[in-house]
Amino acid sequence: MKDGFIKAAAVSPSLRVADCAYNRERILDTLRRAQEQGIKLLVLPELAVTGYTCGDLFGQRALLDGALEALETVITATGGTDLLLVLGVPLEVKDRLYNCAAVIQDGKLLGVVPKRNIPNYSEFYEARNFTPGPGEVQDCRIGGRQVPFGGDMVFRCRQLPDLCLGVEICEDLWVAQPPSARLAAAGATVIANPSASDEAVGKAAYRRAMVEGQSTRLCCAYLYAAAGGGESTTDLVFGAHNIIGENGILLAESPPFGEGLAVTEVDVERLSGQRRRTNTWPPAPEGFREVPFGMELSPVSLTRPVSPTPFVPAGEDRAARCREILAIQTHGLKKRMEHTRCASLVLGVSGGLDSTLALLVAVRAMDLLGRPRAGITAVTMPCFGTTGRTRGNAEALCEALGVTLRTVDIQEAVAGHLGDIGHDGVTPDITYENAQARERTQVLMDIANRTGGLVVGTGDLSELALGWATYNGDHMSMYGVNASVPKTLMRHMVGTIAARSEEPLRRVLLDILDTPVSPELLPAKDGEISQRTEELVGPYELHDFFLYYTLRWGAAPGKVLRLAEHAFAGTYSRGTILRWLGTFYRRFFAQQFKRSCLPDGPRVGSVALSPRGDWRMPSDASAALWLREVEALEKAGG
Repeated sequence: MKDGFIKAAAVSPSLRVADCAYNRERILDTLRRAQEQGIKLLVLPELAVTGYTCGDLFGQRALLDGALEALETVITATGGTDLLLVLGVPLEVKDRLYNCAAVIQDGKLLGVVPKRNIPNYSEFYEARNFTPGPGEVQDCRIGGRQVPFGGDMVFRCRQLPDLCLGVEICEDLWVAQPPSARLAAAGATVIANPSASDEAVGKAAYRRAMVEGQSTRLCCAYLYAAAGGGESTTDLVFGAHNIIGENGILLAESPPFGEGLAVTEVDVERLSGQRRRTNTWPPAPEGFREVPFGMELSPVSLTRPVSPTPFVPAGEDRAARCREILAIQTHGLKKRMEHTRCASLVLGVSGGLDSTLALLVAVRAMDLLGRPRAGITAVTMPCFGTTGRTRGNAEALCEALGVTLRTVDIQEAVAGHLGDIGHDGVTPDITYENAQARERTQVLMDIANRTGGLVVGTGDLSELALGWATYNGDHMSMYGVNASVPKTLMRHMVGTIAARSEEPLRRVLLDILDTPVSPELLPAKDGEISQRTEELVGPYELHDFFLYYTLRWGAAPGKVLRLAEHAFAGTYSRGTILRWLGTFYRRFFAQQFKRSCLPDGPRVGSVALSPRGDWRMPSDASAALWLREVEALEKAGG
């Protein structure tokens, strides 16, 4: 449970209909295996003690007594362990029969949650046997003990308050107003759903979408444990379709007719953090009972998927998502052009990745407006570090896209300026580098003035996070189309465009993708790039990962490190990750002043750094807390 992770499982044990002794043993087997695997939260299906398909046998005293006896045995078996078990069982309370979920831990029955919504349509006839459960919680006598009974109840961990469990049962999820909405408002970060949903064509996809959607709306982890093949097949078939979703992400699933086991780690710290930043989160409803429980905080080995490129869309829809992002950028620029009534677009092209994507966006904006691409003035400005490869690619790109290319050699202007301020024009210091960047920005701005144009910024989100931009140089533009596109995503976007392009555009885009990232501000060596950005500030894939988890989820350095070690296992060592993590925090805090005065630019994803809404931070905030934690991690074995 370190860093807010808790290992959880939804399992469908084998069963025999109405054979409580057999089912008890299978439940105990499942419990033992879960304890051996370090599972801390185990959810079993609806009416797992008896089977869901008992029909009118639920009216038999023998079955109900057998179920209660089995429940007592399971409760006793949990003694000495802090595993939290959610188990489906029929229970008689005050002369009424309820379809219940028993919440059990360490030999205690913490509470009983009855099913609220009793389906009595189509294949379901539960109202024949069961009474809808009350919302109000009251202490009732069950199996010789007084326990809280009712739907308006959550279970909160003392040692990890972010772990708060709510329970609803099967049909409760399928109704117009699921109880889980109130449970989440009352603090539940994890919803357990013991279920008995039968299989039908297309139902698995619908069920999966419901779990994913509910976990999104409620910003929670949702554990759906379904009845399996041991149920009666008189009229229905049950497939043990277990699903674990977290805030819209499918973390684990046992597909229908599979092994009936879904195991993963849910991140309750992440869920609570997301809720804190959402000011539309509803207030806690009145009348809820909060039942405390204890659980040892122990390390959890991660098995859940953690992408090393969290900004890059995953799966088959990657190309579609990249096109969607390109459309956002394009329409943002189109609107700005219409508003300013600019006669042209002006941007610097270097033959690098950033300016390439910016030019592709500019071309599409012109096409949308029905204006000729020649109205784009792409300016290449060779200086001390420009190589033949990048200049050649810039020229080939402009020719392939049909834009106006203009070359302004700035070497003489920069040399003159360096002389004017007493620089020897040779020493490759920061003045030597920044003078080139600022001269290029001056050239672009002045050309825009002469042509009635608008300067399109090319800098990306990764550079803004690290401050890898010259203040009032490439940091400045009239509209920054790449401002919220990180470097890792940019590569995939340009790659997607290349895959759909014809020659010669495809060829030049692929070569640009193959070119090392560099500002080319230092003289080339033997005609090759001598200044490689990632050798100086670190790999962009690491920095983008750090940025995502720091800003999107507010993760502390230790948690960022742990996630990075999991995501980049076999690629980067712990020491390497820590080295660049320290660099990230130092640069991110020190360079905020550049982000405090960013030009306008379109937001495309969940992380952006615009001071006008996405990220408001004092330019003189201290990084000491974050760096101290990094140093402690290094001393502990970095």
